[in-house]
Amino acid sequence: MNLHQLRFVREAVRQNYNLTDAAKALFTSQPGVSKAIIELEEELGVDIFTRHGKRIRGLTEPGRLVLSSVELIMQEIDSLKRIGKEYAAQDSGSFTIATTHTQARYTLPKVVQAFMQKYPKVRLSLLQGNPKQIAEMVQRDQADLAIATESIAAIDGLITLPCYQWEHVVVVPPDHPLLRIKSVTLEEVAEHHIITYDAAFAGRSRIDQAFEKRGLKPDVLLEAIDADVIKTYVELGMGVGIIAGMAFDPERDRNLRAVPAGHLFGMNVSRVAVKQGAYLRSYIYTFIELLAPTLNRKLIEQAMKGEHENYEL
Repeated sequence: MNLHQLRFVREAVRQNYNLTDAAKALFTSQPGVSKAIIELEEELGVDIFTRHGKRIRGLTEPGRLVLSSVELIMQEIDSLKRIGKEYAAQDSGSFTIATTHTQARYTLPKVVQAFMQKYPKVRLSLLQGNPKQIAEMVQRDQADLAIATESIAAIDGLITLPCYQWEHVVVVPPDHPLLRIKSVTLEEVAEHHIITYDAAFAGRSRIDQAFEKRGLKPDVLLEAIDADVIKTYVELGMGVGIIAGMAFDPERDRNLRAVPAGHLFGMNVSRVAVKQGAYLRSYIYTFIELLAPTLNRKLIEQAMKGEHENYEL
């Protein structure tokens, strides 16, 4: 048994059981991958994959257990490599953040700026996607951490901690009738065309749930992943916008007004997620502390050990 065999098994699964693609990803030959997997199966005495002819189609029951062990072994090896790199260069290296557009555009700029001032030698990368996509980036070691609001708290293999709370706002032109109402209701919002986020982004599920509970079916005229796009169409008078509060800046958005909507849609919690069992370099802990002052290295390490699973703001 050797590490190459374990890598081949893991990559075969990641490439949807396509050994040609797995070989390309690992810069080797397809026959070599196939032979190594067969040799590992013979050594273990079980079939890891189900087959149709010469093609593998999926994992057998023992294969699922083998894959779990392979993932743990490869993760520990990656951690050993990172330990060596960190102590060779304490304040330099690479750091990849996977996040949504809203976080990247409105929350992270000041945090990234403060981080880069502390660690100018670190090469920082931002990857964007929807919550499911960015969670998978962390799971597959394509990113060191993920930052999002929706759904990442319930994904297997990730440790998530709350960063901060925020509420939605309803954005309208300066002369809009909703501005004359002291406390806007869902019924009053639903009287207008609505422009808001795509279903996967920025607390959209809370918006839908709030209307549904009141038996309302709002006319969602346009959906987008970008609050700037939503605000553009609101400025054109096409409807009222519902966006994350962090995405509204009175100085920048002078042609719009914001109506707080936390009482309508509730409070949202943005979270940071890291891979369970991952080795985090010191500057990653620093970044998380800059992002969420309520978190610190001790608390993060306890969470990764399973000692603070229910920590909330």
